[in-house]
Amino acid sequence: MNKLLVLACGLFLSLNVAARDVADVRVPETAQVGGATLQLNGAGTRTKVIIDVYVGALYLGKTTNSADAVFADAGVKRVALHMLYGMKSSKLLDAFKTAIDANHSAAELTALDAGLKKFYAIFDAVSGVSPGDTIFLDYIPAVGTRVTINGKERGVVEGAEVNRALLKIWLGANPVENSLKKDMLGIK
Repeated sequence: MNKLLVLACGLFLSLNVAARDVADVRVPETAQVGGATLQLNGAGTRTKVIIDVYVGALYLGKTTNSADAVFADAGVKRVALHMLYGMKSSKLLDAFKTAIDANHSAAELTALDAGLKKFYAIFDAVSGVSPGDTIFLDYIPAVGTRVTINGKERGVVEGAEVNRALLKIWLGANPVENSLKKDMLGIK
C-alpha cells in the first residue's frame, strides 16, 4: 500500500512539473517542433496599459538567458502566444509591424521586405484572435517560420532572417515589453 501511495504521489508531482502556470495559462515545459524536442526557455505575460494581452513562451533546443545566443542559434525554435485578449487581425498586424520597425533600421527593413510581406499576409487572412487562441511561430531550418493558429497551419515564411526579425519583437533592443523579454529569457 505504501509503495502504491509513493508511486501515485510521484506521478502527481511529475505531472505538475510538466507545465508551468503563467497568468492562468498552462505552459508546457517541452514542445515538439519539426521532429525536435524543445525546452521551455521562459514565459511571461504581455501587458498593455492594464490589459493582459497574451502569454508569450520561448522554446529552444538548449536554454539560454542571452538574446544574442537565441538570434545566433540556427536550430529549431518556437514562440508560442497564448491569447488572453481578443483583437482583429489589423490590430495584431499593427502590433507586429510596430515592434519589428522599432528593432530594425530602414535598410534592414528593406532587406526583409518580401519575407515580412508574406508574414503580414498570413495574419491579414485571419479575421482576428480570441481569448484562448494559440499562435505558434515555429522556426524549422531549411523550411522557415511556420505560422500555426489553433492547430491549423496558416503558412510558412522562408529564411532565417525573417525569424530573427520576429524574435526581436520580444528579445530585441526595443522589445514590446522589457519584463516579457526577461521572462522569455528566463532572467529572474
